[in-house]
Amino acid sequence: MTVRFECLTETSMPVEQLFDLSLDIDAHTGSMAASDERAIGGVTSGEIGLGETVTWRARHFGVPITMTSRITAQDRPTSFVDEQVRGPFRRFRHQHLFEATPGGSRMRDVVEFSAPFGPIGRVVERLVLARYLRRLIEQRNAFLADTGRSPKS
Repeated sequence: MTVRFECLTETSMPVEQLFDLSLDIDAHTGSMAASDERAIGGVTSGEIGLGETVTWRARHFGVPITMTSRITAQDRPTSFVDEQVRGPFRRFRHQHLFEATPGGSRMRDVVEFSAPFGPIGRVVERLVLARYLRRLIEQRNAFLADTGRSPKS
């Protein structure tokens, strides 16, 4: 069984800027500072592209987690997909969809995942992981939206 949820983020920045920022490893690291998430392998800085991987190390629920993701699809500036190739989930897929709006742009995140550990994992994914991951995506998106409004140095 797979858990699926969506998050919607509106911002005043142009769709191309939001798309590029969403692929930026340094912006992602900044958005996940609370969990000490950092890139330790593959593309570790700057923009990641189609077919490339990044290995993340972070601390969630007090436990160190390592996960490698690959960009498996990309159509600038409308969408890209990252999927776990190694890590804690049985399956993890994150689709990022972008569209221009009259006031800027809209980003829709579609996250699908399955936890390991059979029936126990299914209970944990529904009771804990879905809410936790949704909150992480919402925090990341708020950070990206704020970063896009900040003057560049």
